[in-house]
Amino acid sequence: MRAEIQNKVAEIEKSLTLLAQRMDYETAPHRLEEFNAMTEDPDLWNDPEKAQKLMRDRQILMDKVATYESMKQELSDNLELIELGEMEDDSEVVSDAESAIVALRDKAAQKELEALLDGEADSNDTFLEINAGAGGTESCDWAAMLARMYVRWAEAHGYKVELQSESAGDEAGIKSAAYKISGHNAYGWLKSESGVHRLVRISPFDSAAKRHTSFCSVWVYPVVDDNIEIEVNPAEIRIDTYRSSGAGGQHVNTTDSAVRITHMPTGIVVTSSQKSQHQNRDIAMKALKSRLYQMELDRRNAAITEAHDAKGDAGWGNQIRSYVLQPYQMVKDLRTGVETSDTKGVLDGDLDQFMAATLAMNVSGKSRAEAQSAD
Repeated sequence: MRAEIQNKVAEIEKSLTLLAQRMDYETAPHRLEEFNAMTEDPDLWNDPEKAQKLMRDRQILMDKVATYESMKQELSDNLELIELGEMEDDSEVVSDAESAIVALRDKAAQKELEALLDGEADSNDTFLEINAGAGGTESCDWAAMLARMYVRWAEAHGYKVELQSESAGDEAGIKSAAYKISGHNAYGWLKSESGVHRLVRISPFDSAAKRHTSFCSVWVYPVVDDNIEIEVNPAEIRIDTYRSSGAGGQHVNTTDSAVRITHMPTGIVVTSSQKSQHQNRDIAMKALKSRLYQMELDRRNAAITEAHDAKGDAGWGNQIRSYVLQPYQMVKDLRTGVETSDTKGVLDGDLDQFMAATLAMNVSGKSRAEAQSAD
């Protein structure tokens, strides 16, 4: 067997070992028996929410076991084919089996990453907010570029994207925008994007063609599902309605239907500017509960989050990623050290390598300095 294929096999085996550990494969048959026994309880559906959670947890475990066993069997089958092909000097059989192993390595690597998404809210839908920071018109344009980048990433991964609210810039771009991104593990993947994003480029708004630096903040927090109880005291919130207007065309909205909710104890402000005021109240309240839930998650994970720099204001010293378009082409994540010269690909939504590296770093509990020194 060629050394290259031996290395791929070793990588697959490493991924399979991690998958087995994270789902506790040795106890999986026993847990499935328990799930199956509970599903046969005639009183199960007396509590529909509990029953649905049980069925969902059972299916998730079944899928994990099936995926692990399928990949393990596929690896074994292809190794046997390579051995048989080499014995019979059949290069075509060997080549086909090697190609299958290369493809299996990619699949195993993806499943290994997905196995890291086991946080309490990782599987939830997510809200994503973008706010222009220091830099005026430049930052508003940068905010619009970021919005496009995340929408493209989400759509490429089969997620549903809904614009919740948008505030147009005075001359170009947007001052802020909020999206709801729906799909399995949407929050788990996007949570690593919270922070300040820095852009360096020749300004299209500067007649002298000077290089400008712009900042935007991105905030990601999970959509709270019906199984998570978040109590909001009506006496602690202020609800305002106001007239909103978009950038023109299909985004125009000039009715007094937009809703702003302020949570006075924390200072959290959420908005929604769809056509229906009733719908906006519902959207904004869900967003508020999600923000409060995110605060609780941050509190629980303080030991980890303290190991990383706080997001801070959208300006110098607080960025998590730099996007340099001039005088050279480079996107670099300052937490993990991951970088690429394919700036066009990143701005078109190719973010997986950055998300995966940050996800792995968070699971390992490394600090930013440790991650950079290990790079």
